[in-house]
Amino acid sequence: MNLRWDSVTFEYEAGVSALRKVELLVHSGETVALVGSNGAGKTTLAKQLNGLLRPSAGQVWVGDWNTADHTVAQLARRVAFAFQNPADQLFERTVQGEVAFGPRRAGLSKPEQDRRVAEALELTGLDSVAERHPYDLNPADRKLLGLAAAVAMRTPVCVLDEPTTGQDSKGMAKVDRVIDSLKQSGQTLVLISHDMDFCADHADRVVVMDAGQIVADGPAGGIFGESAILRGAGLEAPQLVRLAQGLGMQSVPMGVAEFLEALAERERRRS
Repeated sequence: MNLRWDSVTFEYEAGVSALRKVELLVHSGETVALVGSNGAGKTTLAKQLNGLLRPSAGQVWVGDWNTADHTVAQLARRVAFAFQNPADQLFERTVQGEVAFGPRRAGLSKPEQDRRVAEALELTGLDSVAERHPYDLNPADRKLLGLAAAVAMRTPVCVLDEPTTGQDSKGMAKVDRVIDSLKQSGQTLVLISHDMDFCADHADRVVVMDAGQIVADGPAGGIFGESAILRGAGLEAPQLVRLAQGLGMQSVPMGVAEFLEALAERERRRS
């Protein structure tokens, strides 16, 4: 499902301008990373999709829906959102109940609810704590619970806000598994993250924001090779990109396999 922001401006009640005439089109099935420093406008831009924030000017489209014409509840059937802070979305008494809330509100049959809950809990590794209270989980697992709730909705669009925050290597592997599953299902993904290595591993395209505007937009390999643009937005390239640049390599590797292949090719040319 395509996403489109047409000349979108947004101001908070205090008069703070968070978005300024943003133009952006995300194609169906794309995985797009929104990156930038704190306060750049990333989350504000994404929250226009589910109606939690409405444009001060301009239009936001989710498929053929103008968000101005639809309620938050209606938009939730097209856009699932895993919040940066789990406290903003967790309110049920059990982990299982939290994941079931969205499918239940969507009017799905009980067997379908149960199937989706079981699959989401297994994918995120939370099946063993299904009967626990969400706030008995550690912060990293509460983040995973937010992801599980988003996964269970199976919406055409999924927004994940800082999904890797607080995760150790095991947690990161679970987050990676979630992203891979969503991509395989053909969902349109918007990833908001300060973790450039994570973005390099998963995003097809990177949109760099600064002071409420888009300052760069393109394929991940192209954007991460633009050190000056990244520095200007308070970011730095992924570790492998910086290593490749330090070694004088011309290519911009988006993963270990690409880096090793480029390194091997350079050595073959030298020999």
